[in-house]
Amino acid sequence: MHHPASAIARTACLCSALACGTAIGATADNDALDLQSAPAESSTTPNAKLVLEGAIGSARQRYNSSTTSLRRLSADLVYSTRIGSQGRFTFSDRIDSLHPATGDSTVNSLRELYAGWQDSSANWVLEAGRINLRQGPALGFNPTDFFRDGALRIATTVNPTLIREYRLGSAMLRAQRLWPEGSLSLAISPKLSDKPSESGWSPDWGATNNRTRALLSVGSQWSSQASSQLHAYADEHGDAQLGASVSMLQGEATVLYAEAAWGRDRRSAARALGASDRTRAARLAAGLTYTTASKLSLTAEFDHNGFAPDRARWDQWAATAPTLLGAYLMAADRQQDPAGRESLLVHAKQSDAFTRNLDLTAMLRMNLRDRSTLTWAELRYRLKSADVSLQWLRYGGKATGEYGVNPQKSAVQLVGTWYL
Repeated sequence: MHHPASAIARTACLCSALACGTAIGATADNDALDLQSAPAESSTTPNAKLVLEGAIGSARQRYNSSTTSLRRLSADLVYSTRIGSQGRFTFSDRIDSLHPATGDSTVNSLRELYAGWQDSSANWVLEAGRINLRQGPALGFNPTDFFRDGALRIATTVNPTLIREYRLGSAMLRAQRLWPEGSLSLAISPKLSDKPSESGWSPDWGATNNRTRALLSVGSQWSSQASSQLHAYADEHGDAQLGASVSMLQGEATVLYAEAAWGRDRRSAARALGASDRTRAARLAAGLTYTTASKLSLTAEFDHNGFAPDRARWDQWAATAPTLLGAYLMAADRQQDPAGRESLLVHAKQSDAFTRNLDLTAMLRMNLRDRSTLTWAELRYRLKSADVSLQWLRYGGKATGEYGVNPQKSAVQLVGTWYL
């Protein structure tokens, strides 16, 4: 993770990161019921996707009337090709150049670099290298996504789907057994470095591989309307968690989903202090997505983080230790956990709004304890090989709230995306 010099500076940088181009993340709208990896493609033609993106805008400060100019240039590349008849090589990289920046203004994210092999019947798959292993059907928070901790080098979007695409993978060896009704997989990720790197051009193995970890997963496709996954996770520090998720299609328009993880882990407060205060608690995400015939998709999701501080401790930090509160918010952000115990996500997208190829998307995140909010909206016009979008972001709530503490109150950006 790209670390700042102070908690306030890190928070400011995170808030100014608004751009949410479809880029490679446009492929992230996966079927919530598809829980097993697809066999390697049969085509021998290499598959390459290059996306260039530029953004300009301004951010309004919370405590004065000044504004800050925002600029960003990004290049996103995904390349994959066959190796012989049963092998495949995948490379994925992203470069972001930001202004303003609290550390290196240009940050490279080596997201994926791995080789894979499958048998002739596509029942066994072996992969080795840096793999972005994503788990869980929820939209805003994924308790069973055990490799999310520390994986985002730099924040350029608040869109949770794109965050999962833009983050770093972890170096691992992964074996899968696939069958029509499900899958079994084992991933082992070794320790390669002690701590994250401050260099913008580092592969940053210390962010994703600072401890040895293992994950065993079993996926089941019960029917065309229901699927589930079970997980068992452990690392070298003795932390162990069990996870489960389920997705169900109700009718032809509604998907219900839930995922949860329970076990032993460090509290985010302990991470902020560099302490080893471990406890047992649960994380949960549950929600539904409803899609209308007019191409309107609505998602409502409830999230619970049992490792977050209770109301009394939060209020104590806000009153007597604001620096500690800032450090805690940084730790929760690094772990990609909700900072509050209970939170709500509402997401809506209208495709072909008002006219053809014009999409309107809006998202609201609310901390249910302090009622602070993150509100984001985007109007995107899709051309044949480019997109143009206007994005708006606002952080609301009292000064001691999760989102109200942010020194930036609102921001607006114009984003251009080119697909090459």
